[in-house]
Amino acid sequence: MTPSNQTISLVGDLMCLHRICCNRSTRLVFLVILSHLAVFGYTQQIGVDIIVEKNVMIPADDGTLLATDIYRPASEGQVKTEKLPVLFQRTPYNKEGDRFVPQAALFASQGYIVAIQDLRGRYGSSGIFTKYNPLEASDGKTSVEFLSQLPYCDGKVVMWGTSYGAHTQADAAKLNPHGLRGMIINMGGMTNAWDHAVRQGGAFELGRELTWAWRQIPLEMNDPIVSAHFEREKIEDWYEAWPLRKGLNPLSIAPNFEEYFFEELTHGDYDDYWKETGINWQEYYDQTADVPMVHIGGWYDIFLRGTINNYLELSKIQTTPKWLIIGPWTHSGNTRTYAGDVDFGELSAITDFHEQYQIKWFNHLLRDSQYVDLPPQPIRLFIMGSGSGEMNPEGRLNHGGYWRNFEEWPPNGKEMTYYFHEDGLFDSAISKLENSGTTYTYDPKDPVPTLGGNSSARLKDGGYDQRERADFAVSEPPYLPLEARSDVVVFQTKPLENELAIAGPIKVKLFVSSSATDTDFTFKLIDVYPPSEDYPGGFDLNLTDAIVRMSYRNGRHTRDLINPGEVYEVDLEPFPTANVFKKGHRIRIDISSSNFPRWDTNPNTGEPLGASRRSIPADNTIFHDAIRNSHVRFWSME
Repeated sequence: MTPSNQTISLVGDLMCLHRICCNRSTRLVFLVILSHLAVFGYTQQIGVDIIVEKNVMIPADDGTLLATDIYRPASEGQVKTEKLPVLFQRTPYNKEGDRFVPQAALFASQGYIVAIQDLRGRYGSSGIFTKYNPLEASDGKTSVEFLSQLPYCDGKVVMWGTSYGAHTQADAAKLNPHGLRGMIINMGGMTNAWDHAVRQGGAFELGRELTWAWRQIPLEMNDPIVSAHFEREKIEDWYEAWPLRKGLNPLSIAPNFEEYFFEELTHGDYDDYWKETGINWQEYYDQTADVPMVHIGGWYDIFLRGTINNYLELSKIQTTPKWLIIGPWTHSGNTRTYAGDVDFGELSAITDFHEQYQIKWFNHLLRDSQYVDLPPQPIRLFIMGSGSGEMNPEGRLNHGGYWRNFEEWPPNGKEMTYYFHEDGLFDSAISKLENSGTTYTYDPKDPVPTLGGNSSARLKDGGYDQRERADFAVSEPPYLPLEARSDVVVFQTKPLENELAIAGPIKVKLFVSSSATDTDFTFKLIDVYPPSEDYPGGFDLNLTDAIVRMSYRNGRHTRDLINPGEVYEVDLEPFPTANVFKKGHRIRIDISSSNFPRWDTNPNTGEPLGASRRSIPADNTIFHDAIRNSHVRFWSME
């Protein structure tokens, strides 16, 4: 149902008054009035227990109307009159889709008011959508306060959601809205998109950002011609055409998507662009709402770094409880026992995550109901490994693992350092050689293919045997192991005499040089299984990885090209992990200069980011001698 012009005009006039009122209580009065004028949709009954108010249009500060469905508990077809708390989620993925309606109905049946809102410019909401829009913070704040002031709300709002639904929680919390009482942040809430999820180490998260736009544009435009266009244009083919040209690629059919994509790609320096609320939390920690938060992540999730950092930093400066829960999951994979081609056992999954698990947390946060599965300590981690190593009936490696609770991060243990050696050995002894290094040639036209890891969207994330295969982009016959490539330098331990458990951060120090004025260095940590009946060639399991673009070495905020031939000391920051390396396994490190299409390739020319028309091979060297002792620091677990 479309609102009348008179109603829109009245809402607009009230919004103008609302914006100029300085007193918060007066502003909230206007929101209550607007709440009655903004219901442009209709009421729908679901059985006899739930009534839904469809498309309640909540006015944003700039007048944009945000479509919100409100689910209310009912009894025998009559809505309950008692004041109840609100569970709230904001999403770009259609509030009326199968992903949200069943959850909303279930939560409402438990005695909660449930509100689900389309982001501005998506589905029922007005305005123009752009990814990570800084206006989402004020939209979220206004919506939380609107809902908390509804006559049938008890004034308490808890937000929940996964991925983008987690980011929108963080956005609202950054402005400390009145009425917000807690958050369940699952797989999202970036600390800083320049540091992870959009860029990392100076490189661009090409695979994730391109595939997300590729998938969302047909849904956004809802046009059969556009859908046919994206069915014809295969993203794997366009990887081969990288770098893309603005206006000359499939994204150009949706300018609002193409615009943010190219801005992320070409905006390399950490400046005000990266400090906007939509893509940064660390700049707003001090003003964030001090409410209980459940931070949930996965060892193979692209937002893992942010999940851990947000928990740690907010715990330091706030008084309300915070929890950190990390499983062996890919992005949004809480309910699965596997990640990629690796299985972690029945206990690894939270099979009822979207149902009873979250209800227990809601009850704990809002009703003082003791959550029986509440971790006795604030940190709960799944330690991967310790499985049989056999292939399960689904064709996945049984890597196994177990849960443990901890009081602090990193867990109790000690730091241990392993060094690289000329013969490819990786151990705790520093090389005694005075001059030792390994040189390889990195050709941007023949990048090392991405085989799993911390990604999302259409890229295959999770754990995989590090061997090229046909269903991975840019892999080529005869599909050999990555270790066979001349541009992958391998360092590994001897077979372990005793198992080694690590859990925590990983710090990488490299001494490197290049023949180019800019290039990349990549890192990958691998658990090497010995040959077995199920895996005659063994299984090289990726655990975590990282990249550094030399022009942004050591976290530089502004671009600075390097001098060819000069040796640089650089730090890489892989995502943390937790894994048991069993007796007989090897710990392996792969050093290279590409991991494509997860990250964009460096053309080695020093040209402006995302604007190169040519590329050149670079001779890159990693040093491993007594002085230039490239090494890795792990956190071993007690």
